[in-house]
Amino acid sequence: MNLRKYFIMGSQDCERPPEDILEEAAKAGITAFQFREKGKRSLIGTEKLALGRRLRNICARHNILFFINDDIDLAKPLEVDGIHIGQDDRPLEEVRELFPDKIIGLSVSNQTEVDNSPIQLADYLGAGPIFATSTKVDAKQSVGPEWIRTLKYQYPTMPIVGIGGIHEQNAAAVIEAGADGVAVISAITGANSIEGVVKKI
Repeated sequence: MNLRKYFIMGSQDCERPPEDILEEAAKAGITAFQFREKGKRSLIGTEKLALGRRLRNICARHNILFFINDDIDLAKPLEVDGIHIGQDDRPLEEVRELFPDKIIGLSVSNQTEVDNSPIQLADYLGAGPIFATSTKVDAKQSVGPEWIRTLKYQYPTMPIVGIGGIHEQNAAAVIEAGADGVAVISAITGANSIEGVVKKI
């Protein structure tokens, strides 16, 4: 499970076709992709499913792990590799029961969430927001790379992906703190050179 360069995107994040952006990112070396079609300007219904299929095909061609967010109705039609859920989504126990063979990631942003979550049922943790982020309107207070160290100390064998406000200038600090990967959205969707960004993160 290679989560080192984890790209998250939906059509609402893009100023040009999402397929073009993902194709460039795939060629540049991303290792995982999460289809997150959520929020203003996002697609719904058959349009969302059709876009998901096109993005899924790109990941399949490049051998890139394909995740969805908590939109679990897409899990079977898109034949996803994994599902990522947040604290306000369907409970992890329930998702694990429904999809025993999928990779499941869980977002945690503070110790209370960790203490109240069945961490042992997750395959990896999404830690953050590490830095302030403008991509997610309901983002929590940023926690800094120190949160990665805290989680790694408690769960030394659990893969951890840093997320939130990460770009090519600060990604190294997240990896140095012990993260197994970094997740980015706008660092890639807004890049002049996607290849340059992917190589630097």
